[in-house]
Amino acid sequence: MERSNWKSNVGFLLASIGSAIGLGNVWRFSYMAHQYGGGAFLVPYIVALFVAGIPIMILEYGLGHKEKGSSPLSFAKVDPRFEWLGWWMPIVAMFGIMLYYSVIIGWCINYLFYSFSLGWGADPQSFFFKDFLQITDSVAILGGIRIPILFSTMLVWILCWLICFRDIRHGIEKASLIFMPILFALTLVIVIWTIFLEGAPDAIFNHYLHADWSKINLFATDPLARSEAGTVWAAAFGQIFFTLSLGFGIMITYASYLPKKTDIGKNAYITCIVNCTYSLVAGIAVFGIVGFMASNQGVPFEEAIKGGPQLAFVVYPKAISLLPQFNVLFGLLFFLMLVIAGLTSGVSLIEAFTCSITDKFDWPRQQVATAVCILGFLGSIIFTTRGGLYILDIADHFITNYGLVAGGLLECILIGWILKASVVRNHINRYGLGVAKVWEYFIKFSTPAILIYLLYLSISSDLAKNYSDYPTDQLILYGIGWMLICLTLALILAFRPWNPSKLKRRHRPEDDDLLV
Repeated sequence: MERSNWKSNVGFLLASIGSAIGLGNVWRFSYMAHQYGGGAFLVPYIVALFVAGIPIMILEYGLGHKEKGSSPLSFAKVDPRFEWLGWWMPIVAMFGIMLYYSVIIGWCINYLFYSFSLGWGADPQSFFFKDFLQITDSVAILGGIRIPILFSTMLVWILCWLICFRDIRHGIEKASLIFMPILFALTLVIVIWTIFLEGAPDAIFNHYLHADWSKINLFATDPLARSEAGTVWAAAFGQIFFTLSLGFGIMITYASYLPKKTDIGKNAYITCIVNCTYSLVAGIAVFGIVGFMASNQGVPFEEAIKGGPQLAFVVYPKAISLLPQFNVLFGLLFFLMLVIAGLTSGVSLIEAFTCSITDKFDWPRQQVATAVCILGFLGSIIFTTRGGLYILDIADHFITNYGLVAGGLLECILIGWILKASVVRNHINRYGLGVAKVWEYFIKFSTPAILIYLLYLSISSDLAKNYSDYPTDQLILYGIGWMLICLTLALILAFRPWNPSKLKRRHRPEDDDLLV
């Protein structure tokens, strides 16, 4: 089956940036900046970008471009024993993250329609939890399916199917060329609108850009302060890893559609820097709107801001209702921005798995995409129940803190030590911006060490206390159990042999002595 290619490098970049820019760029980064020292948090964040984010992005782009395959095919070419890892990444992306991510995008669609009448009323927090989610009292109680959420989630899967049904050039690339300029324009309008609101400049300068350097001081004399600073640095590296869509198999898949003569290094730098710049700019809008709300209600900024989905579905609706004019328009623009950011990420999660299946089984793309989207919708139904938020929280915690970090760690070991990083670096340097030899040391030593430390922090925290005080049996069921199901599916798919012609290596003869 002939492999499709991107029509233009711009299309590839916009699709990759669209995959990286998601809902977390709006609410996760901003709240972390608030927690971890404001402007001071930018220091570990930028260090993490250049020490871990860009190196792994170069690795994934380089591997996908070199092997011309999805993550299972690329890893099977490097070492068949690691093919299961190539399956683990897109399976976790598709049947882990996308199942609940589609529901959150569905919430955004619901709120887009609520914006016409400011339907969340005077108490958005009560509306979100009691009226919209109708949340149960415990994770052990699923409750019934919330029909409005079910239908909006179905719409999300239909939209994703319409995009992924076609080949990469006529589906994701065309959608990205339309959606991404709209996303950037909407974000810019919201930022400009926000900074002129009363109380916004004060919040931006005194809470976002103001730096509390003690939060990141790894050399503080107080042991507790040093420990807390270590947590901040680890959080910065974790955020970089998650925000760039690393460890999903997405970037490997996207790069496999690139033509032979492509500047991989330059594309990696552009993708990473644009994504992180978007987070910084979106942070201005978040701090500005929260500052406006705090000023309007006469409450401290710390009391007004909330983390996670509450920022989008409680804080923002409250602030929108308080706007002196054009409330409806602001609400429409904000939630449309979230819907677009969610869709561009969602289609990439689906594409990573769809491409993996078509690579191995040579089944028609249209049939695979249809089946994947149907299965995805059915799997997401559990998150549309009244107790779905609890399950979403548990699954997200385990998948992001363990599944993706472990996948990224093994990926670095595979490329750094099994297929020596020199092979990928030499391939990249043939066609564009040179990647320095120090990149190999990042992949082999520093980045794996950081990922191991992140795993250590997560394990230590979860052993000391149950995550969010959930019952142990529910954590095992929806957290560990979910990951074990993904691992089992990865092993099953890896067990089936490939068509031998697909595993023919494409490296040059002079690379042979670099292989272990």
